[in-house]
Amino acid sequence: MKKKLNLVLLIDDDYPTNCFNEMMIEDEGVAEKIITIQSAAEALDFLAGKGIHEGRPDNMVPDLIFLDINMPAMNGWEFLEAYKLLPFHLQGSIVVVMLTASPSPDDESKAQSMTGVTGFLNKPLTPPMLHQVLREHFLEYC
Repeated sequence: MKKKLNLVLLIDDDYPTNCFNEMMIEDEGVAEKIITIQSAAEALDFLAGKGIHEGRPDNMVPDLIFLDINMPAMNGWEFLEAYKLLPFHLQGSIVVVMLTASPSPDDESKAQSMTGVTGFLNKPLTPPMLHQVLREHFLEYC
């Protein structure tokens, strides 16, 4: 049996997209736990263990984040700027992949130039896309 990722974090304001991605990742059996959060600000609180996520267990640090770009209040780019300010031990070795419906080639270029972003994918997330991310960043899980 293949080793599973401990935790995948899905950050997207669209509830149906989060549900679809969560079910697909569950069906692929690649993660012990999947958490969906519909706001970038709450995702930052989750990572920092603040707000409603205060006291979260230490093993609740994601291995992989799928991050939407276009969200209200705080978009994916703003999330990444704030994420870079988190203490290193909270960022760890998290793989951050932008997962977006944005048709703009400028968004892909921007994502590739940002520190901390390791991939850019267009929605919807599919099993082949998920397994490609695993092959590229988590060889021990393939």
